[in-house]
Amino acid sequence: MKLYGSYTSPFVRHCRMALMTSGQTFEFIETDQASSAIHSPTQRVPFLQDKDTFLTDSSAILFYIRQQAGQDYLASPAELDTFCMVNTALDSTVNLFFLEKDGVDIHVVAYTQRQAARIASSIAQFEQLTLSDSAPYSDAELRLACYLDWGLFRQRINIDNCPNLKRFIAAIATYPPFADTKPPQ
Repeated sequence: MKLYGSYTSPFVRHCRMALMTSGQTFEFIETDQASSAIHSPTQRVPFLQDKDTFLTDSSAILFYIRQQAGQDYLASPAELDTFCMVNTALDSTVNLFFLEKDGVDIHVVAYTQRQAARIASSIAQFEQLTLSDSAPYSDAELRLACYLDWGLFRQRINIDNCPNLKRFIAAIATYPPFADTKPPQ
């Protein structure tokens, strides 16, 4: 099994953690934007190759990994909803990150202002969640942790006024698969 991606992508990080905890043998192949544009129709990471199986979305990859290992994946509608909400906030945050990197003033464009409002309201909702203090973590919690850590690393979010999220990220930081997949500084 080969997982292609970057060390800084929160989507890739979640897949790497799932593979690490599944006990499956895999090879991680670092891939840049140019290579992903050639090898994946979505032109992004992660993508996974396992014999005849080729997957191009982290959600499908996670489903496949969990299924192959006989593990649960998004076990309830509430967990699925949280996972999807995190994906929405993550997509908005990543989009703003790249738009700003490309020189767009994200504070004056109506579309990007809506994206920023979506991020803020999502973080407020995440603060209200009941989150685990220790492993095992659900895939919704792992996705949330990947998002929060990436957002803080890239200085895209602020959780100073979110004691629940600060406690959660501090606790999961000691979880070996999370610590072992931390992006290089």
